[in-house]
Amino acid sequence: MALSKNISIKNRKARFNYEVIDRFTAGIVLKGTEIKSLRTGQASIAESFCEFSNNELFVINMTIQEYSHATHYNHQAKSARKLLLQRRELNKLHKAVKNTGLTIVPLHLYINDSGLAKMEIALCRGKKLYDKRETLKDRDNQRDLGRIKKTHNTR
Repeated sequence: MALSKNISIKNRKARFNYEVIDRFTAGIVLKGTEIKSLRTGQASIAESFCEFSNNELFVINMTIQEYSHATHYNHQAKSARKLLLQRRELNKLHKAVKNTGLTIVPLHLYINDSGLAKMEIALCRGKKLYDKRETLKDRDNQRDLGRIKKTHNTR
C-alpha cells in the first residue's frame, strides 16, 4: 500500500442520476489517518450527498476505509466531513437547496498539486426515468457511431 499523490475518485452514478446545474470545488476537513487512507485510494463517494448544518456544508455517507497502520486513534469509516467553501458560495448553495429543492452531490474527490484533498461538488436536479432512458439511448448511439467510424476508417 504505497501512498500516492495522484488520487482521483469519481462518482460515476451522479451524472446518470442527476442533471448537473453548477459546479464548485471545496476543501475537506480530514484527520491524519483519513488523508493517509485516502492517499492509498481507499475511499468511495458513490452513495454520498451534501447537507447543511448550522450554515456549514457537510458531506454525508462518504466512506474512507480505516488506515491499516494506525493505532487505536483510527477514524470511523463513515462520518460527516466538513467541506470548506467561501461564504458567498455557501450562501448561494444554501439558497438554491432551500428554495428550489435542488441537491448537492459530490462528483470527484482528488488530491491537488499542493497535496490537499479537494472535492468537486455539483448543484444538481434529479433526472426522471425518461431522462435516464434518453441518456442510455444517447450513449448507445454514440457507441454504435464510434464502431461505424472505426470500421469505415479501416477499409
